[in-house]
Amino acid sequence: QVQLVESGGGLVQAGGSLRLSCAGSGRTFSGYSMGWFRQAPGKEREFVATITSGGDYTNYVDSVKGRFTISRDNAKDTVYLQMNSLKPEDTATYYCAASQRFASHLPYHYNYWGQGTQVTVSS
Repeated sequence: QVQLVESGGGLVQAGGSLRLSCAGSGRTFSGYSMGWFRQAPGKEREFVATITSGGDYTNYVDSVKGRFTISRDNAKDTVYLQMNSLKPEDTATYYCAASQRFASHLPYHYNYWGQGTQVTVSS
């Protein structure tokens, strides 16, 4: 079983930046594709970004392209989401997830999920 722990959330003004971190357990972290999803109150969980196990491919939902960057440091068993130019619409609980096979926008492709970290962007 893989455990994922998100951190780095908080309250930020519109236009500001945050960097989320997701620390994974286990020596097999480097073999997983990773994703970030978010969920705002009353809304469905939304795909944000994904990255392949080697970091050679990334993908983003259109609304965050050019503002968010997903990256990973396999030596530290950690994936990051750098969020710049934050908007109130980015307010949500952010979850990281691990997939053994797919760098996907579909949540059912992910085997393990963290507990989430809250991001609140004030207007």
